[in-house]
Amino acid sequence: MLELRAVGKRYRRGSETVHALRGVDFQLAAGEVVALVGPSGSGKTTLLGVVCGWERPDDGEVAWSPSLPAADGAALGWGDLAIVPQALGLIEELTVAENVALPARLDGRRDPAGAAARTAYLLERFGLAHLAGRLPAETSLGEQQRAAVARALLLEPRLIVADEPSAHQDAGWAGVVFAALREAAGAGAACLMATHDPEGLAFADRVAGMADGALGPGPA
Repeated sequence: MLELRAVGKRYRRGSETVHALRGVDFQLAAGEVVALVGPSGSGKTTLLGVVCGWERPDDGEVAWSPSLPAADGAALGWGDLAIVPQALGLIEELTVAENVALPARLDGRRDPAGAAARTAYLLERFGLAHLAGRLPAETSLGEQQRAAVARALLLEPRLIVADEPSAHQDAGWAGVVFAALREAAGAGAACLMATHDPEGLAFADRVAGMADGALGPGPA
């Protein structure tokens, strides 16, 4: 589904040039969950940003399967690409349920009744049904993160990019989050997630390690 070829990304930090990505070669297949591990500052979030189109590489290219409608992540439709950012990105003025349902409203192709049923299912699955009418600020950070994951899964996307999706979860809910991503892959989605959570590695098909902007095998 996705291939990165010799991708490089640089930033300026004062007079210093920071190499966030160095010649990254990477492939991601449909139905696959890949866990990206590495210390803070190793380039994981930058790599996720390049994959989803939030960052433009300075070197190399990002190649998508010809069956996808566009050549870069920024142009993919709501039904094709979903992102769980570290910042979560919930809209403060919308309720938890409205945040989860937002992709269907923006996409415009989903049957309203089907979207409502899918929203209700995800709210229940992630333990948020009783919070559906609250604003994000009226819920815990863990609940907000699960709402962000539910929102990402609403349209059953073909590619899911998740940055530390269990960072605010206790052990029980972390397993629910990882199981949901694993289930999405089982239905044909590709999932790339950065994680420090050892529990997440058990749900991954393979682990890739990052260090100083370079990509290699994960820990044995």
